[in-house]
Amino acid sequence: MERTPLPIDAVLPKLLITLAENPNAVLAAPPGAGKTTRVPLALLEAPWRGSGKIVMLEPRRIAARAAAERLASELGEKPGQTVGYQIRGESRQGKSINVVTEGVLTRMIQSDPELPGVAAILFDEAHERSIHSELGLALSLDIQGALRPDLRLLVMSATLDTNAFAKTMGEATVIESPGKIYPVETHWLPRPWKKPGHGRRGFEAAVADLTMAALNDTEGDVLVFLPGVGEINRTQALIYKAAADIQILHGSLPFRDQAAVLKPAEGRRRIILSTAIAETSLTVPGVRVVVDGGLARRARTDPSSGLSRLVTGPVSRAQADQRRGRAGRLGPGICFRLWTKGEEGGLPAFAPPEILETELSALVLELALWGVQDPKDLAFLTPPPEAAIVAAKALLTELGALGPDGQITAHGRTMATKPMHPRLAHMMSVAESMDLKAEAALMAALLSERDPFDHGAEADLALRLKAILGDRNAPQASKPAIERIKTEAKRHAKALPRPERAAKAAGVLASLAYPDRIARRRDGEAPRFILSGGRGAVMQTHDPLAGQAYLVATDLEDGTEARIRTAAPVTETELRRHHGTRIIAEDTVAWSPRHRRVEARQREMLGAAALTDRAWKTAPPELLGKALADGVRQEGPQALPWPKSALALRARVAWLRQRGDVSGLPDWSDAALAEPNHWLTPHLTGLTRIEQIADLDLTSILKAGLDWEIVQTIDRDAPPTYTTPLGRRIAIDYALETPSIALKVQELYGVTVHPSVGMPPVPLAVELLSPANRPVQKTADLPGFWQSSYKDVRKDMRARYPKHHWPEYPMTAQPMERTRK
Repeated sequence: MERTPLPIDAVLPKLLITLAENPNAVLAAPPGAGKTTRVPLALLEAPWRGSGKIVMLEPRRIAARAAAERLASELGEKPGQTVGYQIRGESRQGKSINVVTEGVLTRMIQSDPELPGVAAILFDEAHERSIHSELGLALSLDIQGALRPDLRLLVMSATLDTNAFAKTMGEATVIESPGKIYPVETHWLPRPWKKPGHGRRGFEAAVADLTMAALNDTEGDVLVFLPGVGEINRTQALIYKAAADIQILHGSLPFRDQAAVLKPAEGRRRIILSTAIAETSLTVPGVRVVVDGGLARRARTDPSSGLSRLVTGPVSRAQADQRRGRAGRLGPGICFRLWTKGEEGGLPAFAPPEILETELSALVLELALWGVQDPKDLAFLTPPPEAAIVAAKALLTELGALGPDGQITAHGRTMATKPMHPRLAHMMSVAESMDLKAEAALMAALLSERDPFDHGAEADLALRLKAILGDRNAPQASKPAIERIKTEAKRHAKALPRPERAAKAAGVLASLAYPDRIARRRDGEAPRFILSGGRGAVMQTHDPLAGQAYLVATDLEDGTEARIRTAAPVTETELRRHHGTRIIAEDTVAWSPRHRRVEARQREMLGAAALTDRAWKTAPPELLGKALADGVRQEGPQALPWPKSALALRARVAWLRQRGDVSGLPDWSDAALAEPNHWLTPHLTGLTRIEQIADLDLTSILKAGLDWEIVQTIDRDAPPTYTTPLGRRIAIDYALETPSIALKVQELYGVTVHPSVGMPPVPLAVELLSPANRPVQKTADLPGFWQSSYKDVRKDMRARYPKHHWPEYPMTAQPMERTRK
């Protein structure tokens, strides 16, 4: 059978020679070069293949099936003869070539690591950097190095970081194919469609406008790239009057509908609204025009659900090139882009690898099944982030898939056989032993797909299950979403459950999938909840589930306090029955920062959620004291009810330590006293509040830790008071930079030596007061004051206080507390 020449044909001889001499190779070929349909057939003739099969990996089911059909047609056959395929839910094995999807390859490898009967594995469209593809490559390289040195590995892509792949594959040879078959003319917007003045129309309206313009100005079918089904449906509604047949293409369609798009059209032109499913490996007949909306969906960890979900963002330049190339597969084409040429420079060169953005529990489970605990032991093109690996291991341990030693358990092996997220695989595995297989299959499908209810609907999952199962009393749900969920559920169970039975089991099943999101309502604070994983959550006050004591939150909106979007009610009895081994009875005595007191409680805990919580009235007094010490440690010594005498003693010691003339002095700074165990804790037995410490003698407690000699030294060198000539004791303030006293001028008559403390002496800062205790003057040289400034002070004081005695010669006068003429 004569084949149409394709650009890839020019490099096939070199590829055959390379794989004859080396086990690995990298093939870079632009869109339309023919790598998907020509390379597997060329390898059939390779001597090293013998009777072994060629397995080609495709990232999408429709691409895998289409590739198999095209390869078979090149041989004049149908799938199931020389060429076959194996995808989720369908298998037609071929004698020599099998096209498989990513999950199928992983199961093949895990089932029999030696891969008997397999001569080569081809990783097509590797530029998409899916986590399954990269895991498959890492496992294949491991097999090649340990068990099958004869196994050939070929990575193929249209837009590829060839150096990185070649290095990962042991410096594999890179082969580059010639360019596109036909040129593609590119048109950008003259201005950003979001620019002010363009109106308040949304993304779909802008795509519809560009599509209609492209339809009117060109010939051939128009392929429009949109990020998802919702955008496809909304865009379709805006262009329904177009003079063309409108078809849609996405992965959720039945295969017969997908296949219809891939057949040549008769009669009128077509507008094909497609997701990224049409980016690679597919040739859509008749397409000469591409309209690129510039958005794509990628798998990313969704903190709201704990699962990997698709999120929308700008395309990369590599993706844009892939899409553009669809217009040049069959002849010269035109590509219209919904962005300006200037905006194109801001697009990322490549989409980030999925391994950097998605939740990794599925990957870690596969690695554990392979016998690997550290991903560094395998040759990943991009090593997975350590934090994501740690989080995944924690979740798998909680689900019982990994043991304390990190090794996979028997339950984990069972989970790994189920083609779903480990949370859902755990739920399915446990549910089967509870005779709830059908209910679990439906719940798994519901949790995997988009919410069939509109945004803002009631949170109850049971209502969604009833709606899916046709309960007339349930709220209305999206029919396409219902069909997708029912189809997915039937893949895992033969029949759908009854509505009442499914609704009744919702809470228990959700708790199995989300043991870290079992929510206990806070007492008196509905609708606020504490999750078993330790996080706080809140629910809309008007939601019927807001008053439930227990919920399982399956979808959370991120925030300081997560908002519960979907949940299922569950009873305490059900939690004890199905999570009894995780419930821990604990007696706790701890400081409560919120209430600023020690709280002694007896609880039964399911993670961070308390099933029972009551006061522990007989808590040992020493535990109360230790907990109060923790409170002092947290709040700091400045929160203690210090008496003036204790503060004065601390200041005196601090002043002596600053001088450095005395050794052996204690450190009573806030920083040193912040650790209460060495000085305060033994005195706190039985106390529960910081205020109660006021009944203790903190001054005596401080002194109790000092030797008698140190106490005497402190009293001698930093006395607490100064005794006036009249015998009155004035407190010395050591908290200031210089120790100071304050007293009336009359009390110092006759004093000719300035007051001082310490050895060697340090003059006190003396604040002289009027008879009314108002400051008159500060001095550190009393004799000098008498001889100089006193004359002016005397004159002023005599005028203000004429009844008081103001001697002309104060140095020889008698001190008086209150003097009159």
